[in-house]
Amino acid sequence: MNVKLITYTPDPEKTVACAAKLCYAASDIDTLYDGLTPEKVSAFLDHLNAMGHESPIEHASFTFGIEGVSRSLLAQITRHRIASFSVQSQRYVREDSFEYVLPPEIEAIPAAKAEFIAAMEEDARHYERLAELLKENHVKELMDAGEDEKSARRKAEKMSIEDARFVLPNACTTKMIVTMNARSLMNFFSLRCCNRAQWEIRELATRMLRLVREVAPHLFQNAGPGCVRGACPEGGMSCGKAAEIRAQFQNL
Repeated sequence: MNVKLITYTPDPEKTVACAAKLCYAASDIDTLYDGLTPEKVSAFLDHLNAMGHESPIEHASFTFGIEGVSRSLLAQITRHRIASFSVQSQRYVREDSFEYVLPPEIEAIPAAKAEFIAAMEEDARHYERLAELLKENHVKELMDAGEDEKSARRKAEKMSIEDARFVLPNACTTKMIVTMNARSLMNFFSLRCCNRAQWEIRELATRMLRLVREVAPHLFQNAGPGCVRGACPEGGMSCGKAAEIRAQFQNL
């Protein structure tokens, strides 16, 4: 897994404080930034947190580059709908000898690991064979319709992998660009940093949190699973490790 914070709102904490100041102070647009010292910025952020007023933090957004994660993770992260996603397409990018994510629980058992790797290798063979069969069929159809061979083969390549991809596994890796505003990120961290989240997306969320804390430490000081801010919200499904988790995220 490789995760990078590619870009973000310049001076995100001051931007949020500016929005909060407009809500609570008699200021106009031309003077909003006047007097916004680091101490005033921190005070505005503390005020928002204490009141539970979350809309001003939507004005700060963060864009991540993510690779080496599974298509299984992709299905989970795209459930967070207040976000923007650009994902490498299996319709246009051929997946010969594809890379895959090996779950730790499988890797820990030699026989299970061997079975998993054999399944990935078999999937790769089926994918390549399907792509080959489909391509040759499309070439024939296109040439019969009047296309020259070079053009037919170029078009057939894209047409073949569009359907061959159906045999690819959830473990197949993908790459994406993800943009979320700070409010959406807080929700994302609350759900996906939790011990009840699936291990892969939990690792991703924790890495993303670490990155945004480096550029907006005050804004994200209370970010993390729900137990960081109070009692565990999972009720009877709690992992029972709230104190341990709080310590982990305080020292992230």
